[in-house]
Amino acid sequence: MKFKSITIAFSAVLALSLGSCKDQLSNINKNPNEAENPQPDYLLTGAIKNTADTYWGTTNNMNSSLLFIQHWAKIQYTDPDRYIFTNNDLQELWNNGYTKGITNLNKVISIADAQGNTNYRGVAKVLRSWIFSLLTDAYGDIPYSQAIQISTYVNPAYDTQRNVYLGILNDLKSAQLDLNVNGKAIGGDILYSGSISSWKKFANSLRLRIALRIADREPEISKTVLAEIAAEGTGYISTQAETARLVYSSSPNQNPISNLFDTRDDYRISKTIVDRLRSLNDPRLAVFASPTKDATAQTYVGVANGLLTGDAANLGLTKTSKPGAYFLAPTAPAVIISYAEVLFDRAEAAARGFTTEDAAALYKQAVTESLRQYAIAEGDISTYTQSAAVQYDASDFRKSIGNQKWIALFGQGLEAFAEWRRLDYPALSPAVAGTLNGQLPVRFIYPGTEQSLNGANYKAAVAHQGADILTTKLWFDVK
Repeated sequence: MKFKSITIAFSAVLALSLGSCKDQLSNINKNPNEAENPQPDYLLTGAIKNTADTYWGTTNNMNSSLLFIQHWAKIQYTDPDRYIFTNNDLQELWNNGYTKGITNLNKVISIADAQGNTNYRGVAKVLRSWIFSLLTDAYGDIPYSQAIQISTYVNPAYDTQRNVYLGILNDLKSAQLDLNVNGKAIGGDILYSGSISSWKKFANSLRLRIALRIADREPEISKTVLAEIAAEGTGYISTQAETARLVYSSSPNQNPISNLFDTRDDYRISKTIVDRLRSLNDPRLAVFASPTKDATAQTYVGVANGLLTGDAANLGLTKTSKPGAYFLAPTAPAVIISYAEVLFDRAEAAARGFTTEDAAALYKQAVTESLRQYAIAEGDISTYTQSAAVQYDASDFRKSIGNQKWIALFGQGLEAFAEWRRLDYPALSPAVAGTLNGQLPVRFIYPGTEQSLNGANYKAAVAHQGADILTTKLWFDVK
């Protein structure tokens, strides 16, 4: 697959004096090498590719959220696994989300309006909603309603997390109305190749995800959203083929994990998930982990999270397991939302009484489809789903769904991090040599540039939300 890319110049604006007038900002923000009239297909491709790289890449996935939720661990340079971060270390999601994602998608929307192509507008709204959800899941209160309207708001105010989620739900509802299977064609779609029916299901699946994100705070709103989705009639992602994912190609457009392991060797699979998979006789262990290079008694050996550098090094690079070959392949997909996740979400909605579906049946189907995602043999799937330890417990849906969803989201660090905080399962122990006084991280810290370039709004957000530290709980994280 050949990826087209485009970058809208934006970051230079942030370095300008705050006293500059808006017209000057607008003029300076022009890139002399950039087309005056960018095409929506190029913008769409760039937004998808850049956001998928950010979501699946090093800073926000491998070097933070995958460590926090103990899918991966560090065997060299272990500071991130011990929760040691500066306010510059977790800024990539923020910077790329706004400048390479939302900026491009806002432009797609304006072009779509000019061209009368509602499908471009709908697709852009769906993707923009996903990016905003990643940002608020990680940081909490964020610029939303004023975001990237640089001609109007040089220093955008932060919206509360509650209002961001409600805004996303409204945007996705609006996107569903924009998306018309009989409407104009779109180009540059490297997720669904222009299939508008697939985008409509993707939109509903994201609405379901966000409706559950707020369910502990706003259950009636969540229930109303699900009723609206049912009435709309398109449904959700309902097959493996409809999973929202970007399938990578060979270098230079390879999977970011593959790209990193071409030159580095400082990540291993976490002992936490290896132990869990082994205790369940889970056939995904051989997919998630690589055999140790040197023969070992257990074949798959995880590394405890948060070891001191010397203690981690003593375990040996050849006697511990890298992530599995599936994830190291150049063409490994960046999954945005899987069929299995949608089934888990539908099971939870039923367990909460938001729908009349069968929670236990949907849970079993979710586990089944998670294994099918990795081509596990049907006989092994049957054995696994019938084991006592995997059975659905109707008296504690959070535990059943939380534990299995944590496994199913392996590799999707940001989403797994959000769902672990929301469902409170599995019970994780802090890093061995962690620096948070026995606590685990529950958010990203804001970029340091926000303090210097958007200081008043940054301070207002901190005053509302709480200290800008890793252990400040966000609005959706109730327990």
